Amino acid sequence: MENFGVSELLNYEGIPVNSISENVEETGAFIAIDKPYRWSSTDVVRKVKVLMRQYYGLKKLKVGHSGTLDPLATGVLIICLGRKATRMVDELQSHRKTYVTEVQFGATTASFDLEKEVDQEYPWEHITKEMVEEVLQGFIGEQDQIPPIYSAKSVDGQRAYNIARRGDEVELKPCKITIWNARLLSIDLPIAKVELECSKGTYIRSFGRDIGERLGSGSHLISLRRTATGPFIATNCISLEKFEENIAEHRNKGDFPTYKAQ
Repeated sequence: MENFGVSELLNYEGIPVNSISENVEETGAFIAIDKPYRWSSTDVVRKVKVLMRQYYGLKKLKVGHSGTLDPLATGVLIICLGRKATRMVDELQSHRKTYVTEVQFGATTASFDLEKEVDQEYPWEHITKEMVEEVLQGFIGEQDQIPPIYSAKSVDGQRAYNIARRGDEVELKPCKITIWNARLLSIDLPIAKVELECSKGTYIRSFGRDIGERLGSGSHLISLRRTATGPFIATNCISLEKFEENIAEHRNKGDFPTYKAQ
């Protein structure tokens, strides 16, 4: 199938409907996983590899994913099985992504989320709902964004987070990103719940730092969920537990399940 594309693996509801077959290394397949909390994206890839080897003997299966999610984030993570699917990683990563995050004003952390302890406190009582809504509009458009020092960005051949964890200074160059939508979903100060639609390479943790600064305070993320990657949406993803149950159920039947999360 020379024109094999993401759209061919979706039905009109945006649910991955392709079945895994014994020839998956050649044919390719996608699994829309709802990444669990405190799992890295690499952890999920490793788990899928183990399951496919354990239940179906696919020892040399190539497995990748559509874009890293922070360990403390949950939501849409597209797992690519086989050479044909993993060759499409760049296409998947180029899709717009949507996130829902909770930002807490009045304190910062070195990681811009809950991975690290609070390192400084700031006043937040002056912040109002109207101020947050106004500041959010200023985030819309193409812009330069400085990534978190606790990130996988490469600095002189080293991961930025490894340098930071040694206590050494990390200087990261700003990256071009685009935010198409920034919407306040709810607010109960000092916490605001925000939805963002953004481009590849956007660090929501950096947004969590920047919004506090623009409001004359400090801030960090206390939750983060990727709700969509292009046509893949979180409500149509399957949990790792359900994925394993499906594989176990079909193990003795000699067939391969279609993964359609309910």
